[in-house]
Amino acid sequence: MDTPKFDVVENTRFHDVTWVAEIPSTNTELLERARRGALEGEVIIADLQTAGRGRRGRTWTAPAGTSLMMSILLRPPATALSPSDASLATSALALATRNAVAALTDVNLEIKWPNDLVVSAPFDHRVEADIGYRKVAGILTETLIQDASIDALVIGMGINTSWGVVPAELQSIATSLDVLSGSSIDRNALALDILKNLEFEYTSLLRPNGKQQLLQEVKKHSGTLGKHVRVQLGTEPKIQQIVGRAVDLDESGQLILETENNEVQVVAAGDVEHLRLDTC
Repeated sequence: MDTPKFDVVENTRFHDVTWVAEIPSTNTELLERARRGALEGEVIIADLQTAGRGRRGRTWTAPAGTSLMMSILLRPPATALSPSDASLATSALALATRNAVAALTDVNLEIKWPNDLVVSAPFDHRVEADIGYRKVAGILTETLIQDASIDALVIGMGINTSWGVVPAELQSIATSLDVLSGSSIDRNALALDILKNLEFEYTSLLRPNGKQQLLQEVKKHSGTLGKHVRVQLGTEPKIQQIVGRAVDLDESGQLILETENNEVQVVAAGDVEHLRLDTC
């Protein structure tokens, strides 16, 4: 029997959990609530998004009931997180989700910088020019800035839970938790565990030395560090690409690359492609 839906997560800041059957975008709705003064800890969970968004304004859709789509409102103290640290909230949710999935399903997800959760593709299931991983979840963090400080953070996530069968056109790039685990996924239980884990990760992040501790855990589960990557910066028509090896994350979670010319580049945001050695 699936876990019942809940409207509060006990002993956490998540005091107001709203469940909706359909919504254009959980992030857009929660950002509007934040602008109207909504308190930290509001959460929206949807069965269907009709105008879901990913990074760089990309659309994101999934059939009703096949994914866990959730957005969370946080209002960090200005002394704890600066606008340049906003990506650490993404990392906190990525780690919270990765640990919740591992506990519920034994599926070992990796954190692909900057905002995806992936699983390595078995060698016997790879295709020609295979990217080597399959996307399971994506995270989008959006900020409201006031007086050069973070007024609100809205962290949205979509995680593929219940596809049954991976569509043929997606088999080389994505998968879902039920396919990976071989069993059905209790989405309500997963949402509850993610929020409990996020309370721990976010509370720890706000403490002295919290950033360093969070990043140490993220590095342990990174699917990007140590890989040869291509990073795409900017948008059409001005796109820049950097190729190199991902060697570390700095104190704000930015990606540190060693380029082909033995130069060090620090990347704050960009689209990352993991490269096979023969394509570098």
